[in-house]
Amino acid sequence: MSFNKKMFALGNKRSIIREIFEYSKIRSAEIGADKVFDFSIGNPSVPAPAEVNDTVKSLIDTENSVSLHGYTSAQGDALVRAKIADSIRSRFGVDITPNHIYMTCGAAASLSICLRAVIEDNSGDEVIVFAPFFTEYRVFIENAGGKVVVSTPVEKTFQIDISDLEERICENTKAVIVNSPNNPSGVVYSEETVKALCEVLKRKSEEYGRPIYLIADEPYRELVYSQVSVPYLMNYYDNTLVCYSFSKSLSLPGERIGYIAVCPNMTDGKEIYLAVCGAGRSLGYVCAPSLFQKVIGECLDAKVNVEAYRENRDILYNALTDYGYECVKPDGAFYLFVKALEDDAYKFYEKAKEYEILVVPCDDFGVSGYVRIAYCTDKSKIVNSLPSFKALAESYGI
Repeated sequence: MSFNKKMFALGNKRSIIREIFEYSKIRSAEIGADKVFDFSIGNPSVPAPAEVNDTVKSLIDTENSVSLHGYTSAQGDALVRAKIADSIRSRFGVDITPNHIYMTCGAAASLSICLRAVIEDNSGDEVIVFAPFFTEYRVFIENAGGKVVVSTPVEKTFQIDISDLEERICENTKAVIVNSPNNPSGVVYSEETVKALCEVLKRKSEEYGRPIYLIADEPYRELVYSQVSVPYLMNYYDNTLVCYSFSKSLSLPGERIGYIAVCPNMTDGKEIYLAVCGAGRSLGYVCAPSLFQKVIGECLDAKVNVEAYRENRDILYNALTDYGYECVKPDGAFYLFVKALEDDAYKFYEKAKEYEILVVPCDDFGVSGYVRIAYCTDKSKIVNSLPSFKALAESYGI
């Protein structure tokens, strides 16, 4: 066989999330979608803000079609990058310019580009991820030539365990990835945690005589509840790259639009930005979708109805904890992290399927014995699923 065996393996076995999502479609066709309680995939159920559709219509009606759908600069439309830089300056007080912004095809592209930009070929570079972590981090890191190192969290709170992190940093550590609000736990890392993390990275960078990069994966930044604040990491650590996506903040997952922001105070920041540009080129990620670059340029202040997610969270969390489930109450995103009712999360997932409940076992997220419930769905589905969740708990004698 002459094809790439590693790529075959990735194609032959999808992520557990996608596998369950595909099963849901098959099962829904068999018994009806209203009878299948699919909580597998983080596909926003809240519509995009009206401004988005209005802007799409306006651009199509008023802009020259050739330029509207044509190529932008490789790193993105200059005016859009300027608007994003203005927004970051206004919101977070970081003195960033358009030449620190690189437009991408969503957060996956942002992460892949940043990792390819900082990981050196055949170097043994390691990237630390904080459990629980999004499963595709492993794919992105290994594809860039790096090694995944998993840092275990503080029990119960799922904040970063700073002492565990410090033990795992070594001469080969090139970067750490921070995802807050977190997928799958919904936990927002506190300012105290962020400050402690950054102090360790500063000290270790000085010890090794080179930067350890902090890659902030921020697709859920805007999805927080009860006035919870998400620290902007560039304000705490200079060697930060922010990977942002509008998939969740504007309910546009299928449009694949986002950006990378390189901290203006980064060591060798100009060279890192050019490495980002080069990585985008090498991966074929130049010129993000032109139409939606211009759309988000006009919709940076638009917001989705986060209240709908909060209502779903409260209904599900309150009911499940009442039934005897142990859950991490999320401060953001739209996932509930639930302790399985037996040690083996995969066996629990199979048992839940008997009640037509589809949840994601989280061993691949770096934490065993938990499942993820994506509550970004219709409220009616959550309400209708509750008797099945109760029956499932009762089947375990709870």
